[in-house]
Amino acid sequence: MKQEKNAVILAHYYQDENIQEIADFIGDSLELAKKAQNTNEDIIVFAGVHFMAETAKILNPDKKVLLPDWEAGCSLADGCDPKDFSEFKKQYPDHVVVTYINCSAEIKAMSDLVCTSANAKKIIESIPDENKIIFAPDENLGNYLQKETKRELVLWKGSCVVHEAFSLDKLIELYNKNPTAKIAAHPESESHILKAAHFIGSTSGIINFIKTDPAAVYIVATEAGILHELSKAVPNKTLIPAPSTEDNSCACSECAFMKMNTLEKLYLCLKNESPEMLVTEELRIEALKPIEKMLQLS
Repeated sequence: MKQEKNAVILAHYYQDENIQEIADFIGDSLELAKKAQNTNEDIIVFAGVHFMAETAKILNPDKKVLLPDWEAGCSLADGCDPKDFSEFKKQYPDHVVVTYINCSAEIKAMSDLVCTSANAKKIIESIPDENKIIFAPDENLGNYLQKETKRELVLWKGSCVVHEAFSLDKLIELYNKNPTAKIAAHPESESHILKAAHFIGSTSGIINFIKTDPAAVYIVATEAGILHELSKAVPNKTLIPAPSTEDNSCACSECAFMKMNTLEKLYLCLKNESPEMLVTEELRIEALKPIEKMLQLS
């Protein structure tokens, strides 16, 4: 059916492993944005969350973009309301606005630059020192960037429920049981988790680190879906998901929104070509500007 309809399936690393197995391309937000920009197929099925499919549509106005589950949102994106952000922006009229890609098209349209966790440091460093900067919507990533770039950022108070779910006490306990392990963490995690990490990076950054680093055991502090592809790449290494504060079945942190997409929903959305992501042309043009700047800088 995918071949008949000339469709491509793009999947985020946090997707269910069954979806990862049939995807044409698996990546993090930056890799997926680049792939969406360069795809030749007529239909893009985006196995991810709402803002990712929206970004793909912004980059591909002439292609049909489908999302398996329309309700697959994002706690970080949902926590930055466009009206509230517009009022926030007015308080800092002389600031350059940098927004994390995990936000709505309306927020992107109010931005000067967009970034992902993979290129955020590079994007901030591209802005002249004399310019003041607003960074939104992830406060944890913003705090990390302030330390890394030595720049003062005005931060929107937003966070990702997945990356705020890690328990430091449980992490230390787990590390004490595995003293040769290295801890790899995503910069959306809270500062006390990042302080404990041996490596901090984006989803793709963590994967590349574990592939090339000589250690044998890793504790991974990001969404547990990353472990599926990674375990195939490093079969001789031991990968342990960082423990969550919740007493859940996997003892890890999973994104409930990402896991709303299923193989059945993926099949039905391609069969029915619905739900389809649509963005008004006026909004698309404004949201495209900071994304294109990011892709050029990347």
